Amino acid sequence: MKTLKEELKYIHRDLCHISDHLYKHPELGDQEYQSMQLLMNLLKEHQFEIEAGVAGRKTAFKAVFDSGKPGPAIAYLAEYDALPGVGHGCGHNLIGTMSIGAGIILSKQLTEIGGSVVVLGTPAEETNGAKVPMSENGFFDSIDVAMIVHPGDQAYESGDSLAMDAIQFAYFGKTAHAAAAPEKGINALDSVLQLFNGINALREHLPTDVRIHGIIANGGEAANVVPDKAVAQFYVRAKERKALNAVVEKVKKIAEGAALMTGATLEVSNYELSYDNMVTNQALSNTFTKHLEQITAQPVLPAKQSYGSIDMGNVSHVVPAIHPYIGFDKPGLIAHTKEFADMTITDKGHQMIADGALALAQTGFEVITDPNLLTAIKQEFNQRKI
Repeated sequence: MKTLKEELKYIHRDLCHISDHLYKHPELGDQEYQSMQLLMNLLKEHQFEIEAGVAGRKTAFKAVFDSGKPGPAIAYLAEYDALPGVGHGCGHNLIGTMSIGAGIILSKQLTEIGGSVVVLGTPAEETNGAKVPMSENGFFDSIDVAMIVHPGDQAYESGDSLAMDAIQFAYFGKTAHAAAAPEKGINALDSVLQLFNGINALREHLPTDVRIHGIIANGGEAANVVPDKAVAQFYVRAKERKALNAVVEKVKKIAEGAALMTGATLEVSNYELSYDNMVTNQALSNTFTKHLEQITAQPVLPAKQSYGSIDMGNVSHVVPAIHPYIGFDKPGLIAHTKEFADMTITDKGHQMIADGALALAQTGFEVITDPNLLTAIKQEFNQRKI
């Protein structure tokens, strides 16, 4: 039986080709038809059973390789959506190829060690993450651990992220001539302005981990017409879901007060899916870190404080999960930039595909072959849920 590293040599060129193609042809969230197909094609070549269009998302997929023998189920999550204007400035072309690479090379060992490998194609992480409906609709019920690795300026251990709600406040008033008959109008934009003022006053009384930031998505059509509709969209974030829910209720009360002040009516909705905070499984994280440090000369730094939000957080609440970072070894390199995207097609980017895929596969191999490790992972997960 060939080693995982030997198996990787056979597919590394294919993985780099796919990653470079995604870089050259970036697709936004829920539009990643070509990207999805390229990833699925390689998995299919290696005898994975493929189902496309899962979880109600046309560009999501589930690929399974089952040994037919008892053993844990290891899930690798693939992302492949790009960003407007900068393409793969978050390196999802690397994420997708590292995950399918890990799944393929681990699958070659399963006839000997048992278990199964599942690769989930999870579109639209940047906007409306498919991991949310997957977490809610039983996709992880038969999974033992779930893993994904993200490119970064340097390598970091898996850490946390903020829970997030994306909330829209739409106010409806009454049009009137703003100069000739202003008393006849109800100004919806005034409600939005009062909403911003109220939220700004609230900030003084919030925990330091809370983040609230928003825009006016619709502020009216003309300066001489009293706006009869105005819309604000906010992201509200906090370290844990329970704390976030409490903050959101306060923000909604402010929104209701702003409507009362002007006489407008209010409609509240979520304009994107909500993300839960990431809960890293430390036993699984330590195992991945050990393997990555053995593969690459770069140190794996302690998890950095995160003020962003990821849909992997939702996964971590239903199954033991990790979301570590593998580094370009360029301290200070900023994600969501063209410079970051360009790094993904360099020799360093191609080496990261190999290193990340191998570390993921070795971690999965150890989970399958070491019952004590799997027990520790599950005990930690169950204790965190209490």
